[in-house]
Amino acid sequence: MKWLIENTRTLLIAIILAVIVWISAVNISDPNLTQQYPAPVAIEVVGLDPNMVVVGDLPESLTISMIAPSSIWNEMTTNPGAVRAIVDLSGVPEGTHIIKVGLQITSRPVEVISRSVETVEVTLERVASKKLEVDLVLRGEPAVGYETRNAKFEPREVTISGPASLVDRVSTAEVELVIAGLRQDIQDDLAVTLRDVEGDPVRGLTLSPSVISVSQPILQLGGYRDIAVKVNISGQQAGGYRVTNISVFPPVVTVYSQNPALVADMPGFVETEPLNLNGGSEDIDTRVALVLPSGVEVIGDQTVKVQVGISAIEGSLTLKGLPVQIVGLDSTESAKLSPNTIDLIITGPLPELDGLKTSDITILVDVTGLGFGTHQLTPTITFIQQNIKTQSINPGTIEVIISPSTGTPTGTVTPTQTP
Repeated sequence: MKWLIENTRTLLIAIILAVIVWISAVNISDPNLTQQYPAPVAIEVVGLDPNMVVVGDLPESLTISMIAPSSIWNEMTTNPGAVRAIVDLSGVPEGTHIIKVGLQITSRPVEVISRSVETVEVTLERVASKKLEVDLVLRGEPAVGYETRNAKFEPREVTISGPASLVDRVSTAEVELVIAGLRQDIQDDLAVTLRDVEGDPVRGLTLSPSVISVSQPILQLGGYRDIAVKVNISGQQAGGYRVTNISVFPPVVTVYSQNPALVADMPGFVETEPLNLNGGSEDIDTRVALVLPSGVEVIGDQTVKVQVGISAIEGSLTLKGLPVQIVGLDSTESAKLSPNTIDLIITGPLPELDGLKTSDITILVDVTGLGFGTHQLTPTITFIQQNIKTQSINPGTIEVIISPSTGTPTGTVTPTQTP
């Protein structure tokens, strides 16, 4: 005991030195790091009275900077629940309050040195609810000669709930159905819109249900009838041409008579006045009147727009022994072609093929810059008529032998001017 008392100071010094050595060793092997937590931390709201609701928006997350050993940082970054930010509303009454954002960090040791959000302003209101009858609002008018009948929709009542101030603002609940130009019944599921006394939308409330099923009958009035339009074509397009399309707009018209029997006795279509093609060789776009029985009139425009597509009939033609011309030779060169004629299969509108002359076709091989020797070249075919196309070239390549010019021996081509 006497020895312990006499050596107390020495023992304390030894313990302190041991702690210092241990701390130094730890700092060397597991150094402290000062840095920002790598991901924003979501702010959670807990303890909210079920009869209360938060009005307005709270910050969704915050950022935190901390000091912690390297091993603790590894632990926190691999565990998503290691750091939490909590707004505790337990026992908080209705009204606006400043609430501190609490931090829960499961790993230790950690020192928080800064964070982006310290407190939040929270406004609490009591939850209110009420029931409202749903109003159906029709937008537009059905097509001429049609009328709406009583609509059916279910349910006819919705329950709204949320902050009392918003619930009190709501004056009406409505669904909107667009019927402009319709000729038949419509059924649809429509979203409910809440409005205040001034007609402005009120948002941020819960609706049950939020969608209403609506069935709106639309009936045609007596004396009215929708019938198709049939284009009456007369005459014949030009030879070598064909009609590709006949279209009419509108394809259906509404007719009316004070005597409903006249309309009922009509066939399911009405013809236009004759449209004479008159040897046409191009598209027709015109307006044509309708032929209606006496006492019957068409609602709206008294004419319809008719479009007739006319195009040339396509054909093909085989041409043999067409001469090949060479271009691009200079004055020191001559060239020999093998073969010096080719066969062509061409396609195009029959009227253009019928009037085609061999002088309308140019067949060239270009030797510009090639130099002496043997070359395999693809001929270039051009036509005066733009709509004619080359389908096949036989042969597909021409052998061209370029040599120094020594006169004009048989089977050679002397230099020609480049077109």
